[in-house]
This record gives sequence, structure tokens and C-alpha cells, in this order.
Amino acid sequence: MSDDLKTIQLKPVGVVRNQSHEASWGAAFSSLDWWERAARMRERSEAVSELVINDDLDGILDGIDEFSHLMVLYWSHLVPESRRSVTKVHPLGSKDFPLVGVFATRSPARPNSILVTVVRLIERNGNILKVTGLDALDGSPILDIKPYLPEELDSKDVRMPDWMRKMREAFQEKGTETKE
Repeated sequence: MSDDLKTIQLKPVGVVRNQSHEASWGAAFSSLDWWERAARMRERSEAVSELVINDDLDGILDGIDEFSHLMVLYWSHLVPESRRSVTKVHPLGSKDFPLVGVFATRSPARPNSILVTVVRLIERNGNILKVTGLDALDGSPILDIKPYLPEELDSKDVRMPDWMRKMREAFQEKGTETKE
């Protein structure tokens, strides 16, 4: 790798504002079993977040309100440096799931804490987008926003392990959860 590619500098385009202040690896989450953690994280993602875009980027959001969903790329700013060297994890911190490489998960603890979430756009008001479905914490720097186009990937070609399917089902369930 050439020297000029060893370090990349990014400038945030905005910041996330919401009521989520506790990281998923924090004490309140660590004491919960994976099912309860999934339910808590799902509640968090159903809340409204604001994407506050920098004032100096005038015009960058023009036309975005014609889309119902967006992909938000953001920096998981509260992941401590010590957690960025983790290479293997049990998804959701649960030994109910296999130990896998961090790139096989959606864990915020990764070498570069760049995360992406598809969100529903509720409204735009100037340089502020109100969205639901964002799993970022308050203060997370926004790196980029892109329109979500569902036809980019044919769902019949998507493959995932059973443990991921089980976690996704837990995240998607509504109402009262019961363990089987």
C-alpha cells in the first residue's frame, strides 16, 4: 500500500441529534441478554432522530425529500480505541451466537468505526432531516447520506447465516416479546 493511502481524513457533513446517549456496549446493555438487547436497540431505532447538516453545505440536500428512505453513513464516535482492535466477537455480546470476525457483524467496534443504516425520511426542514430507524448515538458525526434504492440488490440473491437471521427476526418483531 502506498504511503498516501495509509491515512485517510474525513470531514463530517453534519451531526446526529437524538435521545440515544448510551452505547450498546455500555453497562445498561451489557447486563441484558441478547433478546432484551435487541428489543432495546429496536426501540431506539424507532425513535425520531435529526440529521443536522453543516450550514456551509448549502444546496447539498436539494431533491433529497423526494426519497422515502436514505442510507446514512456515520462515525461511531464513542467506541474506545481499545475496542477498535477487536477482530472477533460474539454478535450482540452473546455466547448464544458463534464467535465470528467483526466484519461478519454490524458491531460498532471495528477498526474504522464507519457504520451505515437505512432510515425512513420523515421530513426536511432546511438543513435538518428528521428520520426514523437510525441506530446512531447523539453526537455521532455524519460522514455521508445517499438515497436508498431497494432494487440495487435482488433479495433472492441474499444469503446469511442462521444466527444472523435469528437476530434480524428479533430486531423486526413488534410488540411484546417472548422467548421460545
